Amino acid sequence: MNVRHRRPATWFATAAVGVALVTALAAPASAAPAPGDFSGVPERTSLSYTSLSTGVHVGTANENEARPGLSTVKLYLADHVLRHGDSSAEDRDLAARMIQVSDDWAASLLDSKYPGAIDAAAREYGLTATSRGSFWGDSYTSTADTVRFLDTKKRTDPGSPVLTWMTTALPVAADGTVQDWGTGRLAAATGTKWGWADDGSSVVASASIGDDFTVAANTYGGPAPQSDDVLTALGAFDLATPTIVTAPSVPSLLDAILGIR
Repeated sequence: MNVRHRRPATWFATAAVGVALVTALAAPASAAPAPGDFSGVPERTSLSYTSLSTGVHVGTANENEARPGLSTVKLYLADHVLRHGDSSAEDRDLAARMIQVSDDWAASLLDSKYPGAIDAAAREYGLTATSRGSFWGDSYTSTADTVRFLDTKKRTDPGSPVLTWMTTALPVAADGTVQDWGTGRLAAATGTKWGWADDGSSVVASASIGDDFTVAANTYGGPAPQSDDVLTALGAFDLATPTIVTAPSVPSLLDAILGIR
């Protein structure tokens, strides 16, 4: 007579534990959803977005187009002044005013003192569509360049005062403009720099940072059209920091599978 050696019940339980462990440990982190493309964004707006955790980048077809940089180029100017200037308290104060209240007077003083700053930043960060004009106010940049700059700062220099000042920007700029449109309207945005033409409506820009993303927009039009374009493209997406799924511990799996109390 052939005798079959039956495996004890605990073997099956142990095998189940092994399978559960492999499954749990292999479970991927659940990343925040990102837009597939920006094909529906009107041509009036250039829009660029990068997720820091996934590296996913999405941009409109015109994201590399050199457009009036407006006050978003103050980000490049401030960064250069802080890192390559004379380290004076006055420079730092003027740089802060440029970002927090978009002070044109402060920008003009620093631009006169460091006329090569914007072009130097373009070379350092690989901003191929960025160039200084006769002064900071007629400089050009692209939304792709702005996102590339902010993405680099967040990854390599997260303690930069430039980023901190974006998060502490005031609701009203030095010239009385209310700073509240475009990328700054995204729920997950933690800091923003706005820009606008002197007439306030022919062209506007905004660039924002979040815990897990950078985004920039430039619109031939006023604040309202830009907000519409940005929120239509990104407003439905959860841009918050991805939730990391942690695998349960071995003891907790044993408890659950073997019924241990």
